[in-house]
Amino acid sequence: MRVRHVLDVLERAGSPGGDHREAGTSAVHHDSYSDARAHLKDLLDAAEKGRVATVRRDSATAAVVDVKRLRHFLASLVPSRAQVVAEAGGWSVFIPGLPVAVDGASFDEAVDEMIDALREYAQDRQERLLDASNHRDNWGLVQLISLSDDGRLRDWLVGAAG
Repeated sequence: MRVRHVLDVLERAGSPGGDHREAGTSAVHHDSYSDARAHLKDLLDAAEKGRVATVRRDSATAAVVDVKRLRHFLASLVPSRAQVVAEAGGWSVFIPGLPVAVDGASFDEAVDEMIDALREYAQDRQERLLDASNHRDNWGLVQLISLSDDGRLRDWLVGAAG
């Protein structure tokens, strides 16, 4: 019995070099940037509905994912691990393993400071720490931070649903 690879099936199901849809599914696959650009609406519609939507460029394949779905998924996979300590009449917040720690006169102020510090960390990670070995595995965290508004980031930090 011959085991088929997913891409073999997709190649046979679609037209060469174009939009490939697996029979019986609504997954959208484009084998080139040009083809994806020509069918951008279909690609974005599929992503918005939670369907698989990919674009291949050279040897790399990228997924197009709805932001709300991706953020929700990341929030469920990436725990906050934030720790809070009351000390010296104020509050300190830190996340073990991250170079981020803040202080505030109140709990809310400390959480607000942590939100700002996380945003700065995410920007630094994107701009200059991307390939640093001790920051490489923080990809999901940086995506979560970047895709969250302050309210959702606060909920994530303090462990509220969100």
